[in-house]
Amino acid sequence: MSFLGFHQAKGKQSGQDFSNQGFPKKIIKNFKMKILELCEFSEGVCGVWQRVKQESLELSRKGYEVYVFSSNAIKGSSNLAQREDRIGKVRIMRFPFKKLGGESFMAWNFEEQALKFKPDIIIAHVYRHLHTKKALEIAKKIKAKVFLVTHAPFIEKNFTRSFIAKLIVNFYDKFIGPKIINKFDKVIIITKWEIPYLLRLGAKKDKLVYIPNGLPEEFFQRAKRGQGILFLGRISPIKNLGAPIISLKKIIQKYPDLKFKIVGPAENHYKTKLENLVRIINLEKNILFLPPVYELKKKIKIIDDSAIFILPSKREAMPQALIEAMARGKIVLSSKTQGGKELVQDGKNGFLFDYMNYKQLQEQILFSLDKRNKNKIEKMKERARTSAEKFRYKSLIGKLESLFK
Repeated sequence: MSFLGFHQAKGKQSGQDFSNQGFPKKIIKNFKMKILELCEFSEGVCGVWQRVKQESLELSRKGYEVYVFSSNAIKGSSNLAQREDRIGKVRIMRFPFKKLGGESFMAWNFEEQALKFKPDIIIAHVYRHLHTKKALEIAKKIKAKVFLVTHAPFIEKNFTRSFIAKLIVNFYDKFIGPKIINKFDKVIIITKWEIPYLLRLGAKKDKLVYIPNGLPEEFFQRAKRGQGILFLGRISPIKNLGAPIISLKKIIQKYPDLKFKIVGPAENHYKTKLENLVRIINLEKNILFLPPVYELKKKIKIIDDSAIFILPSKREAMPQALIEAMARGKIVLSSKTQGGKELVQDGKNGFLFDYMNYKQLQEQILFSLDKRNKNKIEKMKERARTSAEKFRYKSLIGKLESLFK
């Protein structure tokens, strides 16, 4: 039987709601509300999924009955995820999908199971996607509260979009977005830089609530000092990894034992180009490509093993890896993306650089490595840790709960 199968009929003798079937009484007693989270991916390296996963876990620990519905696509892979899954008390159901363009724009039919589950709260993730409009329709039928988490899709300079995609985005923002944006009970923004974009769409200011992506408590436990440089994330062209590789050529002459670890799932064609670049400039011993890390303790360890964290992207909305590195007290160097500029105050809790300015990045790395700057660097690392405090899920989840009342 599907894990949602017990929703399909009422108990004949007890007369209780069918959603209780199959759960021990002790667990039922602790359930406050039923919550449905909707997102495109629930497996693979995906920033949206990391938010949904952690949020769902935190809510389930507080006694809510939480389900995640997504497509059965795996982010960054052509493989398919298993139909049903479970993380802690959070249950996941995945649905076959039809690609409509790009990496994540797709259609997947989940309405029937959503109506059977009959949640009290629906949290739909990512503005402009089809499942968010469906969430409104379902919520209306079952009289549920419905929230939209935008995930900052207002990409600066449209680096990743084709000409057709830009036309679709412009059409949606002109004709569809303004009609539905205020129908959500609240629109949850993950960055403050989104506000003017949403106001121009016609969103009412009192509809907007700022709840950024957060960090579990493990990131705030005592950190260890490390050495070397780290990039943690998808190895793809948008991450602009050629910049730090080129910048390191001169630095390695002064620090021949310095290591730069590039950790994450890779687009093979792009990774091959980077490996060729590394060979050409003769840095094979210094630049290491490592597989992705998913388990929390292993991720924290690999961050702790470094001293400097670099995020050289052409665009970032709200970079999770950056706040993770800040929470662990690392020297963070970020390109001047929207997300980077919101998190990093240049020269105070980290450094900002123009993403194609190799010399600027090179100077910042050299400054960070120079022992004569130790006191300044220690203060910068402490400010980075302090900056990350506001992203504790422990406090953010309470703000989300307050919207349910």
